[in-house]
Amino acid sequence: MATYKQADYEALRHRCVELKQAGWKQAGIARAFGLTPAWVSQTLKTFRQQGEAGLITGKRTGAPPRLTMEQLDELTTELTKGAEHHGFSGQVWTRLRINQVIDKLFGVSYDPSQIGRLLKKVGWSRQKPARLARQQDPQAVVNWHEERLPALKKSPN
Repeated sequence: MATYKQADYEALRHRCVELKQAGWKQAGIARAFGLTPAWVSQTLKTFRQQGEAGLITGKRTGAPPRLTMEQLDELTTELTKGAEHHGFSGQVWTRLRINQVIDKLFGVSYDPSQIGRLLKKVGWSRQKPARLARQQDPQAVVNWHEERLPALKKSPN
C-alpha cells in the first residue's frame, strides 16, 4: 500500500472520480494508486452525495470543547476563592480537586491529565508552595547570609 502526504489526498480523490467516470472499476483504481478499495468506495460515495465540495480537504476540527470560554472564566473566578471555600482542607489545588469543582459547577468531567491543559488555556501555571519552616526567624536568616556564609566561602575546606 502506498503512503501519501495529507496534502496529496485531495488530488487523489479528484483522480479517482475522473477514472471512475472514464469507466474504471473501483478495484482497478485502488490497485493503480495503492489505496484500499474501501477508501476509493468512500471517496466515490462522498462525491455522489456532495459533488465537488466533497472532494476538497477540509480543516480537521476535532471534538468541540466541553467548556466555553465564559465557563472557563467562571471557573478561574471560583478557583481564586481558594480550595477551602469549596470544602477542601488546605489551600492547595490539585488536578483531582479542580476536576471535582468543574463537575459540580458544570456537570462535566475531565481526565485529570487534561486539567493542566485547561488551566494553561486560561493563563494559570503550575505553582509549588514555598517551603519555609513556620518557626524560621527572618532576621537570623539575614544575619547568616551576611556573616556566616562569607566566612564559609573563605575557608579552605
